Amino acid sequence: MMGDLERVLLTAEEIQQKIDDIAQRINEDYAGKDLVLVSVLKGSVVFMADLMRAIRVRCAIDFLAVSSYGKNTTSTGAVKILKDLDMPIENKDVLIVEDILDSGMTLSYIMNLMVVHKPASVRLCTLLDKPARRRVPITPNYCCFSIPDEFVVGYGLDYNEQYRNLPYIGVLARHVYA
Repeated sequence: MMGDLERVLLTAEEIQQKIDDIAQRINEDYAGKDLVLVSVLKGSVVFMADLMRAIRVRCAIDFLAVSSYGKNTTSTGAVKILKDLDMPIENKDVLIVEDILDSGMTLSYIMNLMVVHKPASVRLCTLLDKPARRRVPITPNYCCFSIPDEFVVGYGLDYNEQYRNLPYIGVLARHVYA
């Protein structure tokens, strides 16, 4: 798989350090609250697992699956719900956990969807933020890294369902997807 990457962008150690830092902020902000972490499948599952282990406040977890990329390297803009939440979130503090904030279209849709369920609050936590690609005005409340406009894989992020298992984040070589 290393031949498919241009370079490693973020090491496993850098990622874990940032997750610990973000978890500390979440612990402070959600002390005494009824927190529900909502992982957006599939990409955020690795991030969610490490983040929830670093969080020390009581919390529940749930999963939401959406599709907006298909086999493309950019969002199509059409969001399709593949799996909705299993638990009610009314009057709970919801923290959406996502792998990457790119165009913002999918996350904006998800944030609006959550509000319909009448939570006490809805915030966004992303592993990666790619502001150069933003098409919708949305800013994460918690973000580990802001990255340049490059196609990245690893640590849960994929291209065509591959590379999720890499323990770091790498820039995918253009010859793989061009």
